[in-house]
Amino acid sequence: MGSEILAIVMVVSLFALILGGIPVPFALAVSGVVFGLVGFGTDLFNLIPMRIFGVATNYTMLAIPLFVFMGVLLEKSRLAERMLDVIGHLSGRKSGGMAIAIVLVGILMGASTGIVAATVVTVGLISLPTLLRRNYDKRVACGTICASGTLGQIIPPSLVLILLSDISGNSVGSLFAAALIPGLMLGGLYLGYLWLKARLSPDSMPPIPQAERDAVPTGQLLLDLLKVVVPPIALVFAVLGSIIGGIAAPTEAASMGALGALLLVVLTGRFSPRVLRETVHSTFKITGMTLFVLMMAQIFSLSFRGLGGDDLIDALFEFLPGGVWGGLLFMMALLFVLGFFLDWIEISYIVLPLMLPFFQHAGVDIVWLCILVALNLQMSFLTPPFGWSLFYLKGVAPEGVRTQDIYRGVLPFIGIQALGLSLVMVFPGIATWLPKTIGW
Repeated sequence: MGSEILAIVMVVSLFALILGGIPVPFALAVSGVVFGLVGFGTDLFNLIPMRIFGVATNYTMLAIPLFVFMGVLLEKSRLAERMLDVIGHLSGRKSGGMAIAIVLVGILMGASTGIVAATVVTVGLISLPTLLRRNYDKRVACGTICASGTLGQIIPPSLVLILLSDISGNSVGSLFAAALIPGLMLGGLYLGYLWLKARLSPDSMPPIPQAERDAVPTGQLLLDLLKVVVPPIALVFAVLGSIIGGIAAPTEAASMGALGALLLVVLTGRFSPRVLRETVHSTFKITGMTLFVLMMAQIFSLSFRGLGGDDLIDALFEFLPGGVWGGLLFMMALLFVLGFFLDWIEISYIVLPLMLPFFQHAGVDIVWLCILVALNLQMSFLTPPFGWSLFYLKGVAPEGVRTQDIYRGVLPFIGIQALGLSLVMVFPGIATWLPKTIGW
């Protein structure tokens, strides 16, 4: 059997293992080892220790546990819960105000946690029962929570962007700078949709009742805004500004962000040994899972390239009509379809290393391409049947909220995300202007 045929069978076997329920890192390792042995014997795998050692000692990867610690600590200490309460009361005096507050909190939590599960679960637990009690339409409430939670995938500091930096070879700072405007644009599109829906259908998004508003004086709300909302925003701006501005490396900024989050929690009186223990446990769990997938992906990538997989991918793109744009549309469509069934980490380390060389050789701006990929992967959290945001919300939703309500609620937001992706694709300057302006 020719090596190219082995490469094709190898990819098919990988997806068969994943769809059969085998965890992704083990599926990557098994398919890589088996087909590598069939094609080359043991010689090819002399490089594996060096590859895995390279992942374990990658200085940039150190930013992952630090950013995760920063975000999980803010979530476990319930600062995010208080933030939502304050912003919700300030904006909930108009129709649709609570939904708009959720998006604003999603933007802030995305910029501080970067973890979709933490945002969706936290906001879902806090706000969904309240929205339903205030007679919000179930689909609007569920869709808003799920969509706002995914903003952490594109708004820096994002784990997606850090891993795309490693895969593509671009600096983390350049991707953070490139993702900032598209991420805020997407949040703005969400806000515009909710504002319009509130004008057209105010009964589906009623304001906070007058009696409840009168119970909290405006002066107290403004004071809470300064105490609860401003400090996390200042922390986020300090961390992201130092990275994007080139003042600090991502790992250095992440370490200061973790320390700043710890000080913030201590100063607000929300620190406890239990909070610290749960934060450290979650940080180890998320970081270990991410790096284990990355290490096992090295085995798969080594075997695939050794079997001539790169040449197969080049031949596939040359066969597609439309040249580079045809290949780009094909890649976006493939990522979108895979998002129905696979997690973003799986897609990143299976598909992207196979396809990026073609675009690099074609002279495509890889920073722009990575932002397109990040926006596309963000949709995978909302697309049924296996969108993770949908599962997270269903797990904490009160009785009476059906899976159908959640699925139907996210459909408009999937359309908005597709619009945002199309805008960045047609107008690359949305992503490339800021990194070029500041000299990345």
